[in-house]
Amino acid sequence: MWEILWGGRLADVNRIEQRFEALRREARKGLIIYIGAGDPDLETTVALARAFDAAGVDVIELGVPFSDPLADGPVNQLAAQRGLDSGTTPERVLSAVAQLRQDSQIPVVLYIYFNLVHRYGLARFLEHAAAAGVDGLLVLDLPPEEAGEYAALAARAGLCAIHLIAPTTPEDRIQRIVQEGRGFLYYVSREGVTGMQAQLSRSVAERVALIRRHTTLPVAVGFGISDAAQAAEVARGADAVVVGSAVVQRIADRLGRPDMVSHVVEFVKSLATAVKGV
Repeated sequence: MWEILWGGRLADVNRIEQRFEALRREARKGLIIYIGAGDPDLETTVALARAFDAAGVDVIELGVPFSDPLADGPVNQLAAQRGLDSGTTPERVLSAVAQLRQDSQIPVVLYIYFNLVHRYGLARFLEHAAAAGVDGLLVLDLPPEEAGEYAALAARAGLCAIHLIAPTTPEDRIQRIVQEGRGFLYYVSREGVTGMQAQLSRSVAERVALIRRHTTLPVAVGFGISDAAQAAEVARGADAVVVGSAVVQRIADRLGRPDMVSHVVEFVKSLATAVKGV
């Protein structure tokens, strides 16, 4: 059904890889924005994604709502709950991506927990995600050591399997993780769950340099980046900056107001200006 409706896409063409290659050629840094899919509804999610594309965002991460989001702090947990309350399911998220693809080619990553993928059916989910226009998956709770079948099926579908590296990840394990990655690597800038922070970890640049000794994949840094100044600081040492909770909080602050999308987009524009100016 998905292939008939949306036509699928070629496995050797991936928007994430194309975007990072363009950024490299132009000597620019990337901006990745996370929002919870279905927060407060999927129509708003699609509207935000389109507006982010126009505002200079390079990749959008859509958090697929889950009842036990163990990697997330309070802000994103509440967004996941709002997504569940609005009736958002994995299948409806794929339908929203397909709708977005009617007029936008912004790269899309699904930020998802493996329970949802497993329940849907691993091979079936990856096939449907690719057909809908998804470009990559960040499966929060699937260690690379246990991701053999997932990684092979994702590659066959043309999807980037994106992996996390933590501040506590030892160097020998970094070497293994980077071999399994595709698209970009996501460095978690601090220990713990997602959430805004007043100060950034002082070890970010050092850890990014360590990762780069073992891979040519772009390194994106996220978790805790709260404003344009912090985004610019991180961009000086990373290939891309990921901002999530600070955006999600602005969605929460404007729930039910007609200016919500424009308010959030103005903040995202400030992030884009900061990152692109580095």
